[in-house]
Amino acid sequence: MKQTYGEKLFQAVNYVFLAAAAGTMLMPLVHLLAVSLSSPIAADSNHVFLLPVEFTWGSWEHIFQNKGLWSSFGVTVYITVIGTLLSMLFSMLTAFPLARKEFLIRKPIMLGIIITMIFNAPMIPFFLTVRELGMMNSLWALILPGLIGTFNMIIIRTFFMGIPAELDDSARIDGCTDAGILFRIYLPLSKPVLATVSLFYAVGYWNTFQRAVLFIRDPNKWPLQMKLRAYLQSPEELAAVNLVLGDYDFNTTTLKAATILFATIPIILVYPYLQKYFVKGSMLGSLKE
Repeated sequence: MKQTYGEKLFQAVNYVFLAAAAGTMLMPLVHLLAVSLSSPIAADSNHVFLLPVEFTWGSWEHIFQNKGLWSSFGVTVYITVIGTLLSMLFSMLTAFPLARKEFLIRKPIMLGIIITMIFNAPMIPFFLTVRELGMMNSLWALILPGLIGTFNMIIIRTFFMGIPAELDDSARIDGCTDAGILFRIYLPLSKPVLATVSLFYAVGYWNTFQRAVLFIRDPNKWPLQMKLRAYLQSPEELAAVNLVLGDYDFNTTTLKAATILFATIPIILVYPYLQKYFVKGSMLGSLKE
């Protein structure tokens, strides 16, 4: 159908608005990139906006040679991958029975789960529980306490409830067990919601900070966000080696910008691969029958 002039104008205005919004969101990252690639004098004199001034790779060379940052990067990748996989597995195992009408006590259980969203455990009992479980200074302290996100589990449950019950009956006639129904029928049909919730979990694990402050004492086990905090508070530590050697291709300002990007870009790059599922998955529950 041919668009009217008003529709074309409305569409053009939408595109301009969305492009402006996208530019506004990208501008801080572009500015940080420009600062990290600029000379120390230009960065400190506030002459850098969106393009590097007196281009230099000094900050990035130092970042890539910093073993402490790469160690923390490895820790963060580990807890993100393992944590996301375990969280998705246990969230699905929890959501599956709670989505089935034949599970008679699902409503009381759901009520108890929802209450945990309203009343969170105080920090001191939470800390003491983790300590008594022997997880202090262990990476499992960054994974197990938040293994199942209540909101994420409810999203998966909502999607499972929309799958026709006739599929369950057909599978049972063919001799399929409950585990078979979950992994052979529900799982392939749930790619949009699983991709969406996986992204939620991955971002949460990637940004792990508070639990690391509470439970991790060994600097060699610090996740990337802890290392980033340490360097932003005392960037001289990051620059110490090269400054002693007299290498002034960078300073604390350019190193801060490079370190922030180093900690941010990897998780941003995950989004394009999940984008095709993200909108559909995040719209769950918006339509009512």
